[in-house]
Amino acid sequence: MFSIGIDVGGTTVKVAAIRDGQLVATARSGKYVRPDAAQCAAAIRAACRDIAGPVHQIGLCVPGILDDKKQRIINSANLPGLNNVELPELVRGAFGAGAPPPLIVNDTNAAAFDLYAARRFSGRLLVIAIGTGVGAAVLDDGRPLSIDGESPGHLGQFDVSLEGQDVIGPDGGRGSLEGYIGSAALERTYGPSAAEQIQPEDSAFRSLVRAIRICHAIYRPHHVCLAGGVGIRLARLIEPLKTAVDTELTNIARRDWTLGTGDSDFHAAAGAARMAAVS
Repeated sequence: MFSIGIDVGGTTVKVAAIRDGQLVATARSGKYVRPDAAQCAAAIRAACRDIAGPVHQIGLCVPGILDDKKQRIINSANLPGLNNVELPELVRGAFGAGAPPPLIVNDTNAAAFDLYAARRFSGRLLVIAIGTGVGAAVLDDGRPLSIDGESPGHLGQFDVSLEGQDVIGPDGGRGSLEGYIGSAALERTYGPSAAEQIQPEDSAFRSLVRAIRICHAIYRPHHVCLAGGVGIRLARLIEPLKTAVDTELTNIARRDWTLGTGDSDFHAAAGAARMAAVS
C-alpha cells in the first residue's frame, strides 16, 4: 500500500510517501507567502510531481483550528487564505476528482506520531513544533491528549512575557511564544538562518525555556522533543536549554525527563502518511 502525507506549512508544502510502513520518498514545493486555496493546491501538485506510485491513502495536516467535522480550518493565524476552505476540495484540486478522501490531522500530532514510532518512546511525549508558528502535541503511549479539538492547548499563544522585551504575537496576544520564537520573529531579529544564530542569553531562547517550564507543570512529560523547521535546528542548544529548564524547576516535574530534537523537516508529512495508512 502506498500512502502520501501532505504537510501544508506556513511557507512551503512538504510531502512524504510511505510504502508498507517504510518511508520511500520526500519532496517539497517552492516557497510561498500567505497563499490562497488555489496557490496551496498548486504547491501540493508541485511537491507531489516527482513521487511516483498509485496513491491508496492520503494524510493531510494543516496548521490552525479545525471545525468539529475536521473538514475546514476555522482559524489559522499563519495561513488565513485557508480559513473556511473545504480541505477535501483542496486535495481534489491537487490530485483530481479520483483522489481518495484525505485523513485530516493536526500537523503537530502528525509529527509526534512519526517521532514516537521512530524513537520508540514510552510514556508521555511532548512535541513542540517551531516553525512559522509554534504548536504542541502530547502523546500518551502513542495516543494524543486532546483539550481543544485535536490540540492539547495552544502553546504558541502561551504568555511567556519577558520583562523589557514586550512582543505582540501573530494572533494579537501580548507576550505570546510565537512572538519571540516563531520564524517571522526570528527573521526580524537575526535575518536568514536565524535558528543557527540564537544564543542562550537571547529572548528567543529564554522564552522557550519559560514555555517548557510551564509545560512541565501542565503535562508532566517523560520526554520533550523539538520539531519543525526551527526546532530541529536547535540541537546545538539542547544541553544549555535543559540546564536552564531544570534550574529550580517545580518538583511536580518528572526528574528523569529527556529533551531532544527531531532530525527531519518531514516528520509531520511522514506522520500524516503513517496515520492515513493505519486509519
